[in-house]
Amino acid sequence: MKAVGFYKYLPISDVNSLIDLEVSIPKLESNQVLIEVKAISVNPIDTKIRASKPQIKSFPRILGWDGAGTIVARGVKTNVFNTGDDVIFTGDISKNGSNCQYVALEELFVAPKPKNLTFEQAAAMPLTTVTAYEAIYDRLLLSAKDKGKSLLIINSGGGVGSVATQLAVNLNLRVIGTVSRIETEEFSKKNGADVVIKHTHDLIPQLEVHGFSNGVDYILANYDPYPYWDVMMKAIKPQGKICLIVDSSGLVDIRPLKDKSITLVSEMMATRIKYDTEDKGRHHEILKIASKMFDDGILKSTLTKTLSPINAATLREAHKIIEEKRMVGKLVLSGF
Repeated sequence: MKAVGFYKYLPISDVNSLIDLEVSIPKLESNQVLIEVKAISVNPIDTKIRASKPQIKSFPRILGWDGAGTIVARGVKTNVFNTGDDVIFTGDISKNGSNCQYVALEELFVAPKPKNLTFEQAAAMPLTTVTAYEAIYDRLLLSAKDKGKSLLIINSGGGVGSVATQLAVNLNLRVIGTVSRIETEEFSKKNGADVVIKHTHDLIPQLEVHGFSNGVDYILANYDPYPYWDVMMKAIKPQGKICLIVDSSGLVDIRPLKDKSITLVSEMMATRIKYDTEDKGRHHEILKIASKMFDDGILKSTLTKTLSPINAATLREAHKIIEEKRMVGKLVLSGF
């Protein structure tokens, strides 16, 4: 089958950073389904894993843990899906991914494709939706009881931020998004943000102008927290909660957390899978909930750009766009 991968971790400007491959169709295990890939999404995690480092792989590394397709075969122990079902999927980032014509996955990583979305629109959503859902519901523990409370989303125009905005709006929270460009400002408002401010400027005066002089109840940081740490310590209300989904590029002073009794949590979509937690089935549950939310019109796809076909040249272009932080919403590739 056709695939795109690499042997060497190289800058995206190098033509060998992602190359076209011919590999065998995955051998189907008894608890897996085989999916014919119709569309794939590209995420920052792909570019981070592929980033230049002094290593050489004996076997090709294939990226991609976010897409949509059709089930063409199933293992004897599978019992959720049937051949011919259209599905969305994530994956295990410790293993090869879906930048290929066929991918074999446990049903844990799969959910029905929303009927009202195209394959491209659907492929844009699984990874960012699971991440945003876990951040909102499982880490910040937000629910309908928090109606009217305030949530500051740093980088609300990205993949996770745009879904988190929609989820928070559905809970009737007051959402303040931060952006750096007019395009992301418009996109954040389109996804329901009540207020949009610029994270290229001091956030505190902007929050005060918009009526948040006493701070915000919750913060979701979808960007390196290091340059915003001191601002977050000022902006968060006593006994508030902060969720981080990106590693800090530097050391931060956590002492202000104690003074305000702040809860600091982190979100990583792969945690339940990587550590085989007792509740890892929650991953599949969230995918199913999300699929229904799209069908019910509660959530909408954040796809903004589609490239074609799925090959090394197009994927290099996609990685370059992601690395240059030029994206608004999500980027998808379709068609082999």
